[in-house]
Amino acid sequence: MNLSRRKKNFLNPIRLQQLLAVMVLICFVSCSQRDTKKEVRPNVVFILADDLGYGDIGAYNADSKIPTPNLDKLASEGIMLENAYCPISVCSPTRYALMTGTYPWRSWNKHGVMRNYEPSMMDADMITLAEMFQQSGYSTGGFGKWHLGATFPTLDGERPTGYGKFYAKNNGSNLDFSKPISDGPTDHGFENWYGFSCASECWVFENDMVDAYLEHDYYTVDQAPGAENLTSLPMNSFLNVITDRALKFVGENQDKGEEPFFLYYAPYVPHVPLAVSDSFLGKTEAGPYGDYVHELDHYIGKLLKGLDEMGLKENTIVLFASDNGSVFRMTYKGMEASDDNNRVPGHYIDTVGTSFLQEKDLTDKHIPNGELRGWKRTAWEGGVRTPFIASWPGHFPEGTTNNTIFALNDVLPSLGSLLDFKFPEDFKIDGVDQFSVWENKKGPREALAIQSGNNVFGYRKNEWKLIVMPMGPKDNRTGHFYELYNLEEDPQERTNLADKHPDLVQELHEELKQYL
Repeated sequence: MNLSRRKKNFLNPIRLQQLLAVMVLICFVSCSQRDTKKEVRPNVVFILADDLGYGDIGAYNADSKIPTPNLDKLASEGIMLENAYCPISVCSPTRYALMTGTYPWRSWNKHGVMRNYEPSMMDADMITLAEMFQQSGYSTGGFGKWHLGATFPTLDGERPTGYGKFYAKNNGSNLDFSKPISDGPTDHGFENWYGFSCASECWVFENDMVDAYLEHDYYTVDQAPGAENLTSLPMNSFLNVITDRALKFVGENQDKGEEPFFLYYAPYVPHVPLAVSDSFLGKTEAGPYGDYVHELDHYIGKLLKGLDEMGLKENTIVLFASDNGSVFRMTYKGMEASDDNNRVPGHYIDTVGTSFLQEKDLTDKHIPNGELRGWKRTAWEGGVRTPFIASWPGHFPEGTTNNTIFALNDVLPSLGSLLDFKFPEDFKIDGVDQFSVWENKKGPREALAIQSGNNVFGYRKNEWKLIVMPMGPKDNRTGHFYELYNLEEDPQERTNLADKHPDLVQELHEELKQYL
């Protein structure tokens, strides 16, 4: 009898309608939450430092001697990735991976940085990060360093003088400044650009026209026809200039009501020459290198404050990373800034992290790459691991860390999922959608390949990392020397376990070959 009544109550039409209404409401709320990131269409700001070490930022290294209050605040308001990687430990290839989602050795530039006046690393049919946003209805602006190649017009139709070099006494003597450059940032998705391609070319262009040049003893401009009509920019003013330009881009975009926007802010800091402005010199205990990082933090703070004052903070994703590890092993108060050849003491000090220097007195020293072994150009962690901060108020968790393996290659597809961007069916990239990692969830990536500046490859899979160094001359390889580390137990890469795990070495090497 009681059971019969229960059945009748359950089948009561009014009760059934109420139940269906609740189910529809739950579905609506659930679907709305899932689609929020696609409906909101947030602004996106990507900040890419140049040669900043994993141990420079206070949020990543409590022993850092460099005050970084603005980056620390950004980290406290967002999520810090502890296993984020540049695919290669030098500048232009990393920027290629960020912009295209593809490993740089798939381009014509197989390793190392691009030299003066070399052509674009990117094929014309590639969809870049900026193009993806542009095709999604975003206004796009880039400010700072490109270093992905461009084609400069010349008076004689020949290659620019100094092509393929970092220094030429008669640099640019056949350039034609009356014509636009091609295959540069504005041809790869940026509606607004102000900055340079390769710094040692020294030419700064606004959109596709050369507008100025960087002023430094190492850069030669005297023989370039028409250079006297260009604006001369002291190196120690460039950071301020691009920050103001970036804020102007955002402000004008706001005035036109053309939200949303994608802003790529790529300062040439703290790359040498250490062109610290006078007001920041001597402000840290880490020498001019530390002063330069501190100055960078200040201008990042100025940029973020400007976004906040324009009422954009809540609807803006801010991502921060470095293009590779610091070139410096250690820095200290009183060290020299730079000479005309962009060299400084500290480039060549034989130190590889605090764990390797326990016998030395480090109380007055700053170690830019923290506890990590290695530096820029190496395949060790100090060369290829980058600090990575992601902030989006109300969407990404605050003050948290995530140890999922993440690559800069992943930025393109991750932001593509935010936009619900439809890549062509034949579009092939190496990056994977890891938007969930910024939400502090486990991402799909378990492994990635990495590369040193001199073409040594490595492979990170879960806790294991393999470095493969060819033995013998290039035309007669006689085998490989392996380094194998368990990064969970040995993050400083002190103990090579290759001899103890030969089967694992071969397994990882075979997987690396598949990537290559």
